[in-house]
Amino acid sequence: MKEVVSSSAVFFSYALLAIFAQNAVFTRALGVSRMVQLVGDDRTSSALFGMMLCITQVLVAPVAFVAGRFIAPLDNRAQLRPLVYIASIALVCLAEHLVLWLLHSLPRRSQLLRIVPLAALNSGVLGTVLVERTQSFTLGESLGFGLGSGLGYVLAVLLVTEARHRLRSKAIPKAFRGLPITLVYIGVLALAIYGFTGHSVIL
Repeated sequence: MKEVVSSSAVFFSYALLAIFAQNAVFTRALGVSRMVQLVGDDRTSSALFGMMLCITQVLVAPVAFVAGRFIAPLDNRAQLRPLVYIASIALVCLAEHLVLWLLHSLPRRSQLLRIVPLAALNSGVLGTVLVERTQSFTLGESLGFGLGSGLGYVLAVLLVTEARHRLRSKAIPKAFRGLPITLVYIGVLALAIYGFTGHSVIL
């Protein structure tokens, strides 16, 4: 029982760390281009995209963990690491696609089939996996960090979506409207989070 409580505490602490203190978007700028496209894309549901991203992050964590341990004894592991992790993400993406393809009665199935590759082939997923493995996280820590990174991405999307109508204000100079002011806004949020956490939490 004590081990279960301890493992759960580690899982949730790493999830919270990834959501706030080490948010993939605001601290490492991972997946920013996709996020900016997502905010302006009325065809893609932010909630469904976030859900698929979270599922992908959690599923990739154990696959990448096993793959990382497999290549750890090799001399050229540094060169193989990105390729092996990209292969792990592709494997999970194919598995998700197959499951959705088989579930014919699933609501919004066609939308999910379109979102799966967008969520999986995202620099946020690969970046999170590389952080987990280069920092030698345990399986529990990797699962928590993966889930937290997905939720942190959703939080970033919600913050940028919420600010869309303010970022269209006529008070903003014409040259800055659209993508430039969105990137400035993301940068200001990143600075705010960095100022809040400081140097105390660095992975």
